Formats: sequence, C-alpha cells, structure tokens
Amino acid sequence: MPHDDFAFEPVKGLPEEPPKGEEILWQGRPDWWALALESLSLKWVMGYFVFLAAWRLVAALDLMPLSQAVAISTPFIVMGLIVCALLALIAWVQARATVYTITNRRVAMRVGAALTVTLNLPYTQIANAHLDLRRRGTGTIALELLGDTRFSYLVLWPHVRPWHLKTPEPALRCIPDAERIARLLAEAAEARVAQPQITRAAPPAPRPAARPEPTGAAAPVPAE
Repeated sequence: MPHDDFAFEPVKGLPEEPPKGEEILWQGRPDWWALALESLSLKWVMGYFVFLAAWRLVAALDLMPLSQAVAISTPFIVMGLIVCALLALIAWVQARATVYTITNRRVAMRVGAALTVTLNLPYTQIANAHLDLRRRGTGTIALELLGDTRFSYLVLWPHVRPWHLKTPEPALRCIPDAERIARLLAEAAEARVAQPQITRAAPPAPRPAARPEPTGAAAPVPAE
C-alpha cells in the first residue's frame, strides 16, 4: 500500500490547522525540471562532460584511428548521463517533498526531503518580494525579510535566492505560472499590511489604597 510520509499534517503543507479567519489562497510546488536546470545547473554539468569528451577525442586523433578515439572518449558521455540522471532525481525528490502555501495572512513553506522544515512568514515580516521570471512561465519569488530574522542558506537550499549567502532570502523556486502567483501574493500582502493590527492592552496596575486619616478628638496640649 502507498504510504504518505506527511499524513500527520492536519492540512497539506501546514503543521497545524489555520486559525479562524485565515484562508488558503494558493498551494503549489516547484516544477522539477526547471528546478534541475536552474538550481542544480543540469545544462552546465552536461556541457562540462561533453567538453571533456570532445577534448579527449581531439587529443586522441593524432595518436590512433577515429574509431578508437571515439571509444576512449565515450566514457565521459556515459558518466555525464549518469550524473545528470542523479541530479534530475534529486530535483524530482525535492519538488515532491515541497509544498508552498500562500494565505491571506502569511507565506508557509514546507521544504526539505531528508530534513523537513516548515517556515511561517507573516506578511508583516516581509519587506519585499522579487520575481525572477523565466521563458517557460516558471519563476522564482524571493522574499526579503524585515528585522533580524535569519535562516541558514544550507538548510533552505534550494528554496533560497541564489548567491545571497550573507542574508539568505527564502524563495518559492521554479513555480509554474509565477507571474500570476506573484500578483496574488502582492495583493494578499498589501491587504494584510493595510489592516490595523489590534492588540489587547494589559490592564493597568491597581493603585495603592489611600491611608485613612486618624479620627477622634485631638490630644490635649499640656499646660506650661
């Protein structure tokens, strides 16, 4: 029977039931192929092995016939295919284990295949959102945080804005229809931040009781 590793979640992608008044606007996960290309640099890795094979082929042509030169350069192509297949598998597993959630109050990110982490990012803690749109319609929405809120780049990777090591920014990586999702997030954040935040004030401390004045007849003054 199939087993769901996240069956303990009361709501998909969230560690607990949303509080009263919170509404889920969108949920999604990365496009695994776009994640492999952008986050794991699949094209660059394959290009590296193709370069090694071509370099070996050209170097061997002066020493042996073409058939032998091709034979000794082919293992580089085979190794490249194996490495790229492993990277594609990693991207698929990462995308499978990820759930991004946008509500009318926050952005939640359940990320991590081996070590699962759930981030809750209220709109009041988000300073800005940056959209990196790609040709196929996929894109990355990076969230710039306010204050001293910091996360580990390694723990968040690949769900983090690339190359921002000093101040890591959580990111919704390689999501389909990214432009529409970015507009949805912006509208929800603007509506939430515009709402007045009502907090209950602490009751005032009780005043000390006044000491009663002494009553009765005044003490007689002794005669001189």
